[in-house]
Amino acid sequence: MILALLAFAQCIYAVDYSIVFVALPEIRTGVGFSAQTLQWVVSAYAVAFGGFLLLGGRAADLFGRRRMFTFGLFLYAASSLAGALAGDPTTLIVARAVQGIGGAFLAPSTLSLVTTTFAEGPERNRALAIWGGAGGSGMILGSLLGGVLTGAFGWASIFFANVPLAGGAMLLAFLIIPKDTDQGVSGRKFDLPGALTATVGSTLLVFTLVQGPESGWTSPTILVTAAISVVILGIFFTVEGRGRDPLLPLRLFRNRNLSTGTVVTFIFMGTFGALPYFFTLYFQSVHGYSATKSGIAFLLPCVGVLIGNLSGGKLATRFGVRATLTGALLLGLIGTVAFAFSVSPSGTYLQLVPGVLILSLGQGTIFTAMYAAATTGVASEDQGIASGVASTGQQVGAAVGLAVLVAIANSGHEGLTGEALRVATSDGVRTAMWATVAGIVLILLVVTNFRRAPVAPAAEETERQDGVASAV
Repeated sequence: MILALLAFAQCIYAVDYSIVFVALPEIRTGVGFSAQTLQWVVSAYAVAFGGFLLLGGRAADLFGRRRMFTFGLFLYAASSLAGALAGDPTTLIVARAVQGIGGAFLAPSTLSLVTTTFAEGPERNRALAIWGGAGGSGMILGSLLGGVLTGAFGWASIFFANVPLAGGAMLLAFLIIPKDTDQGVSGRKFDLPGALTATVGSTLLVFTLVQGPESGWTSPTILVTAAISVVILGIFFTVEGRGRDPLLPLRLFRNRNLSTGTVVTFIFMGTFGALPYFFTLYFQSVHGYSATKSGIAFLLPCVGVLIGNLSGGKLATRFGVRATLTGALLLGLIGTVAFAFSVSPSGTYLQLVPGVLILSLGQGTIFTAMYAAATTGVASEDQGIASGVASTGQQVGAAVGLAVLVAIANSGHEGLTGEALRVATSDGVRTAMWATVAGIVLILLVVTNFRRAPVAPAAEETERQDGVASAV
């Protein structure tokens, strides 16, 4: 029951990442966004999520994972209601930012509840497969639901839907998840300087990376925010290196799997995580699908991702996470290449099926296996901040990757209209897919840094003692 609730919560904030993509055209006309400000319906969520994740992760360790889990769900429900009722762009952007903050508390508490409830190894891999299935398929399911709800009830329905879902999950948490205990954290203090510098520095950095392609990397705003974020993050790492109870213990980065896993999640979300946006763009802007038809078109990738998610845990247990990730990345690479070749102004949905199905299977498997790898060997009392680190890589990667790929896809579209714009959009989507292929190749190189067969610390100690005994 705990795992079912955690998977449901994971699905809620995964759905929320992509549910707005299909609804963006209606949000623009219904709320009054300009073409330049519309991206902040997505970016406000990503910036706040990425900026507050380290704070949310450490808060889960120090103040209780159930408390932070329910707090995150409360923020989700309240901000979703505000977003549904928004009548102007500013209110909706603020609501999306608060949703992002809710996600920053919810994501690490959810993942750390999984990793501390289930023992490292096959049991945890199976749990992560279910949890990952909810998250990976949730990103695709969000586009499906966004299309269906928007087509039937209007754009506000995608926010109203969150209110009973998040509120219900919050109430169930008090009944299902055991109460937090203070064991293991007595005498530990909250690192306020670290929390402030991490949150402000991370938020400014994500803002810079998201807004850079739109404003220009040499614009005064981008140069100033980049410089301030670097200075503040420099102060943060100095504070963390000297503090007794740091927000982010730098010793965690000695865990090669966590460090490598964070890089993998960053590039993964910057490539695979941007696919729902480009699917939507291709369906609606090139082939003229309605919101409802676009949502239905996401059924195929949703099924593929779910199958991949559920297979990922078994494959990681049997072959190890490094081998599983390598195989899944190759599968995703083949699928993305096939999808790129099938993109055309005159193409049909049937032509997309092989590529979309193959890359979705690989995407789902990767999502499960990369978190199984990243959380291996992390002590229980640090699982919250470790989950926050990995999730920061995920969210920052999503924000940066989407901004960069959108800039690549839209290059040269200025002044185009009608058929010329439709053809250019198709070409832009194809170019973005080739950039995604390059990103997947980079992930393949990074994955080689994972340990070949991660084992639990207890197992490592047993092997060491056996080796000493044999030598004697």
